[in-house]
Amino acid sequence: MATLSPFHTIGSHCLNLGANELSKSAITSCVCKSKVGQSLQRIDVGRKLLPGEVVHNVAQSPRWSLDLRCFAAARVSVEQTEESVTKTSQVDELQKQSTYLFRTETGGQVKVFVCKRSVKYVVDIEVSSLQLSSDDSQLKLSGGLYRSNHDIINQIIETPFIARSSSELALELEFEAKEVPCYLLFLLKASSGASSSGSEIRSHRNSSFCVPIGLDQGYPAPLGLSFSTDGSMNFAVYSRNAESLVLCLYDDNASEKPALELDLDPYVNRTGNIWHASIEGAWTFVSYGYRCKGNRDTFHAEHVLLDPYAKIIGSSIPNHHESGLLPKHLGRLCKEPAFDWSGDLSPNIPLEQLLVYRLNVMQFTKDKSSKLPADVAGTFSGVTEKVQHLKDLGINAVLLEPILTFSEQKGPYFPCHFFSPANLYGPSNGSVSAINSMKGMVKNLHANGIEVFLEVVFTHTAEGGALQGLDDLSYYHKNSVEDLEARNALNCNYPVVQQFILDSLRHWVTEFHIDGFCFINASCLLRGVHGERLSRPPLVEAIAFEPVLSMTKIIADCWDPYDKMPKEIRFPHWKKWAEMNTKFCSDIRNFLRGQGALSSLATRLCGSGDIFSDGRGPAFSFNFIARNFGLPLVDLVSYSNAELASEVSWNCGEEGPTINTAVLERRLKQIRNFLFVLYISLGIPVLNMGDECGHSSSGSPSCGSRKHLDWNTMTTGFGIQTTKFISFLISLRKSRSDLLQKRNFLKEENIEWHGSNRSPPGWEDPSCKFLAMRLKADKAEGQLSSEASQLKGDLYIAFNAADRAETIILPPPPEGMAWRQLVDTALPYPGFFSTDGKPICEQMTGLVAYKMKSRSCILFEACTDGS
Repeated sequence: MATLSPFHTIGSHCLNLGANELSKSAITSCVCKSKVGQSLQRIDVGRKLLPGEVVHNVAQSPRWSLDLRCFAAARVSVEQTEESVTKTSQVDELQKQSTYLFRTETGGQVKVFVCKRSVKYVVDIEVSSLQLSSDDSQLKLSGGLYRSNHDIINQIIETPFIARSSSELALELEFEAKEVPCYLLFLLKASSGASSSGSEIRSHRNSSFCVPIGLDQGYPAPLGLSFSTDGSMNFAVYSRNAESLVLCLYDDNASEKPALELDLDPYVNRTGNIWHASIEGAWTFVSYGYRCKGNRDTFHAEHVLLDPYAKIIGSSIPNHHESGLLPKHLGRLCKEPAFDWSGDLSPNIPLEQLLVYRLNVMQFTKDKSSKLPADVAGTFSGVTEKVQHLKDLGINAVLLEPILTFSEQKGPYFPCHFFSPANLYGPSNGSVSAINSMKGMVKNLHANGIEVFLEVVFTHTAEGGALQGLDDLSYYHKNSVEDLEARNALNCNYPVVQQFILDSLRHWVTEFHIDGFCFINASCLLRGVHGERLSRPPLVEAIAFEPVLSMTKIIADCWDPYDKMPKEIRFPHWKKWAEMNTKFCSDIRNFLRGQGALSSLATRLCGSGDIFSDGRGPAFSFNFIARNFGLPLVDLVSYSNAELASEVSWNCGEEGPTINTAVLERRLKQIRNFLFVLYISLGIPVLNMGDECGHSSSGSPSCGSRKHLDWNTMTTGFGIQTTKFISFLISLRKSRSDLLQKRNFLKEENIEWHGSNRSPPGWEDPSCKFLAMRLKADKAEGQLSSEASQLKGDLYIAFNAADRAETIILPPPPEGMAWRQLVDTALPYPGFFSTDGKPICEQMTGLVAYKMKSRSCILFEACTDGS
């Protein structure tokens, strides 16, 4: 009985130790053929054999142990080649040939050729330059087949070599297709004619030879699953610290256990820190995952892990998630579905002209009031069906809350995967339908002049998310980083994680035609490999200059889903990165509730020069009043209890729902004030889903408290007038883009600040709650287009956050013009805004007096008499 190592013997005792039924009847299917005079007529043109070796380490195991383990650890520094063979009928059947070269411990060479002929696999082994002792009269091969430590094939092989020449021996083995994929594990055994026992010859590493059959070495790039032109599937995954990796293949998505497990040999199937293998595409497997083996403190071999680069994710496997034996998701063994992108063209809207609407894909249309079919409501297709609502508002960009596969327990800001949309956003809750539905949505929005941005979270993952378990020491920050303990914090600036993030972002741009990204918890992108703060973080810089990504809109949002509070931090930008302006939100909230400083209001109105005057400009400021975390707009003026202190809200005199008319009118004014300030400030306005129709979370700031959007509220009096007001403000921004949509800051000569009686503002008076500004049209710019030349009058805008009314004196209008009132948020509907403008006739020696009510905003435009 041949021994494969000093520790393990493959023999007849293996027959009843858990082997597959198919292999028990195939023990004699191995055929040996003499190589004298024939060797399959291999053509050596183009063949490249690199010096290399194979190492095999076999774990010690009791002879009769039911936990029989056979680990391949063979190192191959060989180059797998494919040969095009065109001679003889026998050669014509040769479809693909892989070549492996080994060195023996005695200095000889072992060449192994693996090919498929018809339905069988042929393994040719040639031994040359082998130094045998004078007593050794015969060389035998002694070995067997295996797949993994869970799947030993009971194939016993012991056969002599045939002399081809004085220095070369050869033999040929054949295996049935049903026995592969597998590994051939063997030793050379030199023996004398008088005794069956003899010396064993191993590789120069003193270990067995290991050759894959029906399982090719594969390629280290690209990472993930890829398909070759011949239909074979290549698997590649990064894991620096794993000692071994098992490829798990499933033939049924509902199966609890893999149909086939293949131990990837760390020397055959590993290049650097990347594990790789290739199998034929003819197999009926439908999904795959990996088991990682190594230090038990960081690796759990019983867990099946999702490929982080998988492009299509199978449905969650039901039941027993707590057992740890099943993956939550599996990669699908299929190509990405083809999609017809013909005619698609990104609107490519200049940054300063963006008008953004943030929405949650499911909550946007899931409610029955959307009147969409059940399989469309709450999906990407549902967004497509409601595109007219966005157009009615005047929106030209949507910002989607995270749509990546996420933790069902914690929500979309805790992702599990980074290359595919969550299946629940597809019409049939399937991965392929979600992909097609999303692409269809993007194409439709583009056709309607609307860009698509994604909120993305690359700083942490959900428990059990992608990357976890593959190589935590590489992918995640160590717990020594104090403020990142127990956070599954990704080590974003570690080179391999940085590359992973860039690959993900490129995938969304190239495959889904995404126009931009908003990076949640962006302050953590500034952490170095050891948790230190970096002034020039590699990832942030790489995104700014990467050829594909640099052409998209990139936005930093320092809100942290863990502590729920936005962070103020100086973000490095290279004049590429825009930012979500949390100071705008807090300062405007403070001022309109009567507690903010005039200087803070003025700074936000003019584009937040304290943040963006470092080479960028106001177009890099994404302004918002309310967002998906915290209170929605209607709750911002309805709740202000002690628990909501951080929200900087004001209930307008009564907590929660009320029928008090005075309180309700005050709330309406405040909502108009917020919207007015949002759209007349320099910067990019971001409207949150539902704020146009009074969408409420009943005073809860939690993101999870948000309900599905009730489309019936769009037809209420509040919904109608608020929607029309937003549409008017957006039209005003577009028509006065010379003053309200600027990439650069206003010149000093283009702006004047006033108090109520045209005196200087009370900058230093904390009790002063009134501020007015006059924006002067630049005549040179006003002549750039016919549209601008018609609307080149100045704008006069005033804000009164006090409880008392103010009589204001408007400055003289430009010569030949008169002031027309466009907005007064204190007036009842429909008079609080006017598309034509109401002329102000009370002239007093060229001046105009106007009574401005408490807690209101006004806007006047200078127009010619005929305009």
